[in-house]
Amino acid sequence: MLRHKDTVILSEIKDFFTTSEKAIETILSFMSSLTFSDKQLGLTPTSNLHYNNYSKFVLLLLFPFFDIQDASHYLDSALFKYISCGKDIFYRFINNSMIDWRKFAYSLNMQLLRNVEKQSTTDTQSTLRCIIVDDTDLVKTSNHFELIGKIYSHVTHISKLGFKGLFMGYHDGKSFFSLDFSFHGEKGKNEKKPYGLTPTQLKERYSKKRVKSCPGIKRVDQYFTTKIESTISMLRLAISKGVRFDYLLVDSWFTCYEIVKFIITRRIGCHFSGMIKMGKTRYEVLDKDLTAKEIIERLRRTKKTKRSKLLGYYYGGIIVNFKGIEVKLFFCKTSKKGKWNGIMTTNTELTFEQAYKIYSTRWSIEVFFKECKTKLRFR
Repeated sequence: MLRHKDTVILSEIKDFFTTSEKAIETILSFMSSLTFSDKQLGLTPTSNLHYNNYSKFVLLLLFPFFDIQDASHYLDSALFKYISCGKDIFYRFINNSMIDWRKFAYSLNMQLLRNVEKQSTTDTQSTLRCIIVDDTDLVKTSNHFELIGKIYSHVTHISKLGFKGLFMGYHDGKSFFSLDFSFHGEKGKNEKKPYGLTPTQLKERYSKKRVKSCPGIKRVDQYFTTKIESTISMLRLAISKGVRFDYLLVDSWFTCYEIVKFIITRRIGCHFSGMIKMGKTRYEVLDKDLTAKEIIERLRRTKKTKRSKLLGYYYGGIIVNFKGIEVKLFFCKTSKKGKWNGIMTTNTELTFEQAYKIYSTRWSIEVFFKECKTKLRFR
């Protein structure tokens, strides 16, 4: 255990981790509750190393609590004064393309989920379990990263250097678990400047040779797939790992026929719920193909829009046919002069209040992005 107080622990958790001793004791206590082995990482066990893979992983977990940005800053940290291993062991560990991080993450997450289910006192029958998928901008400042490129930010409406990070999380009604992720690029339509980079900038990007069968090369291949394909692949893997959920929640970018069809064809009895774009997509309503705007105008003319006193929203709902799939559309706005927004769900028995409450759970992944970027230096 550490012998001295540490003053560089993140301010957000200072009240909880009052000393370095308590911080390390808490982390080690947490890790000891989980089964951990080299096999889970996809590595061959080694007995002649001073720091085994378990020790390396635990030390990496301690980095944020000692305000260590990455391995290059480790030697200048307070942690180094007490555990004086070299920084190269972290570089070799992180850059090992033979480590199956996805398999390892699922191994830990499934143990956590089982532990939470055992300790939970909540009535599981009344608690909705949701899978949430969303992407976020991972902005970088150097064009020397592997596969780096320009991405378009829908927040700032400008192109930035970085990656699109696609994340999938699980919400059990109380806690949020990050299950899976993938990095993606945007090649663009300019053939002279793919990924928004000049030929010289493309050559300056870092490149690494990997064994074809290693997990690392699978991650690289996923970079070139679409986010829709990657989402379906993640969902299929989660189900095969034993993750069960009641709803898949997404924003309007991921509301598409491919994902909706995938969800309704699962045997685990799950539903889809996502925002829709008020654009050109057409839905079949009483033998007529109408856009979302045309549908809400029809609801308004026939006086089928109401006001929810519980939520304070004006809303209207209707069952439609979406490319052969029966779904329910809800439209809502905060005031009479406000703009209509739409929600699609495959559970046609939901009321507006129920659909709104379920979809509001999607905000937990936005909180996850915020906390990871501000507190854990995830960029």
